[in-house]
Amino acid sequence: MNLTNQALPLAGKKGIVTGIANDKSIAYAVAKAIVELGGEIAVTYQNDKTAKYTQPLAEALGAKRFLKLDVSEPGCLENVIAECGAAFGEIDFAIHSMAFCNADDLHGRVIDATEAGFDAAMNVSCHSFLRMAKALEPLMAHGGSLITMSYLGAERVVRNYGVMGIIKAALESAVRYMAYDLGPKGIRVFAVSPGPIMTRAASGIANFNNLLESDAQKAPLGRTVTIEEVGALTAFLCTPGSSGMTGQTIYVDAGAHIVA
Repeated sequence: MNLTNQALPLAGKKGIVTGIANDKSIAYAVAKAIVELGGEIAVTYQNDKTAKYTQPLAEALGAKRFLKLDVSEPGCLENVIAECGAAFGEIDFAIHSMAFCNADDLHGRVIDATEAGFDAAMNVSCHSFLRMAKALEPLMAHGGSLITMSYLGAERVVRNYGVMGIIKAALESAVRYMAYDLGPKGIRVFAVSPGPIMTRAASGIANFNNLLESDAQKAPLGRTVTIEEVGALTAFLCTPGSSGMTGQTIYVDAGAHIVA
């Protein structure tokens, strides 16, 4: 059965996708799934070095805007959202797929994390989601979905995940409080928690291949997940089909999180 554009669940919906580094990125799979459901997107890139990898993907996705976004640069996030607002009018969804931690802080003991390193990780990986919501609130007059990416290390100790586990725990807590604050305006907030996937970001985690093998062995489905599966779930959270949901951390990990 062929669906017309009008029949697609995200037809006429517009939003922002951050965090695409290459075609192996979770954010890329999310953007692709959203476009396939009829959504229109703006895509961001971190700096000029990453733009040469991201721009062809943005063009292939038919992105309406391709904008530099460095959340550590004062005012940059707010300016990007203002430009997207000017282009789209209203915003219906936003994907926050950004995280950062200095290697020394990531690989060491959490009690050895530097103050500056902890602050930088919290700012980029967590507080930027709060800032994103604040800037988007006036542009979501008819509600919408705000979605960030988490990981099981927020709930349990995962070897070699260190400080990022603490940051992701804060991020998941932020999702719940944001959902409470923004619910009266019809703005829904989610954290999607994928199982381990070999992305550029994951390559910075020590012994990541061992983590992949361990998860595949213990997961009820007997495997790890794909970026396409994460993309499909995240795109669904932007559709009317998820209208009765908010405030959750939703696992996409072949069931690995239920097994000790």
